[in-house]
Amino acid sequence: MIVSRLVLKNWRNFRSVDVPLGERAILLGPNASGKSNLLDVFRFLRDVAKAGGGLQRAVSQRGGLSKIRCLAARREPDVEIEVRLSDNGKEPAWRYAIGIKQEVRGYRQPYLAHERVWRGERQLLDRPDDFDRKDKLRLTQTHLEQINANESFREISRFLESILYLHLVPQLLRHPEAFLGPGVPGDPFGRSFLETVAKTPEKIRKPRLKRIEAALRKAVPQLRNLRDIRDDGGVPHLEALYEHWRPGAAIQEDQFSDGTLRLIGLFWSLLEGDGPLLLEEPELSLHPGIVSRLPALFYRLQRRNRRQILLSTHSPDLLSESGIGGEEILLLIPDRDGTKVELASSIQEVHDLLASGLSVADAALPRTVPANLEQLGLFE
Repeated sequence: MIVSRLVLKNWRNFRSVDVPLGERAILLGPNASGKSNLLDVFRFLRDVAKAGGGLQRAVSQRGGLSKIRCLAARREPDVEIEVRLSDNGKEPAWRYAIGIKQEVRGYRQPYLAHERVWRGERQLLDRPDDFDRKDKLRLTQTHLEQINANESFREISRFLESILYLHLVPQLLRHPEAFLGPGVPGDPFGRSFLETVAKTPEKIRKPRLKRIEAALRKAVPQLRNLRDIRDDGGVPHLEALYEHWRPGAAIQEDQFSDGTLRLIGLFWSLLEGDGPLLLEEPELSLHPGIVSRLPALFYRLQRRNRRQILLSTHSPDLLSESGIGGEEILLLIPDRDGTKVELASSIQEVHDLLASGLSVADAALPRTVPANLEQLGLFE
């Protein structure tokens, strides 16, 4: 199952969004156009649906509704999200929609303006209902997060819970003890990545590391025998042999390059689960030659387990892949009243350039370059 359509109103810097999505969606836009914010709507829904989450927690983790609501929202300040879920590109099997308000007095809690669920054309839920009107405190929780209330549409909850986001930061993985504090909920930056690997059941962990090693050797030919170990203190590590180093001398993750660590995290996330995978700039720290092969590597690693991938990028090397079509590209276009989102294939000029044989890197990426950028070199 995939998210086949996303509809937003007043979400962060997006006043209004209504776009179809396929098995792969690539976000292109200038810096600060909202690529991370657009990916975060999927994380938000996951945080609402997951065990230990819920609406109140998901909103508070983002600084409150005022930090989520679009600054351009005026007469209609509700934040609204709708996702349509489909199997194999067919008509939507499910629709889930929520609208969120905030109390004007008291605790200023967020609460539901509406919560609606459809299965096919049949509506299963329409809140607020009579029970909500009698007890408005009920509107501080979604039915999505309550197992005693979501039985008829629990498939949506489980799907949203399966959304995975990992943007591994090599420095966090090498030196987790140097970064104090409780960490970010969900560990999206890989501070506990090695512990996650170690806790994975052996019958899954070892074959997965073998597949990752095989893929890594395409990018790092000297690497051999990638495995997980624990030191005398029980601390988990990754270890490998490098042929160009002293024969037989194993090295651990603190000596891996940034690119190698990011590839390990990237490949692990591709093999982890079957829900939508969110990736931010997977090209970071990688050689352009490797970046140009990432789409093919994604495909090969997922031959047995197809899943939806939504990623942001600035890389012309990644976008030079001939198999990327205009219908997979979401162009983020900043405007006075918030960022607009358009399919690249819906823009006639881009459509024509793609039809003439140009790649997305040539046809669409130049539209994300800031105006007057050439004046940057004249700055004093």
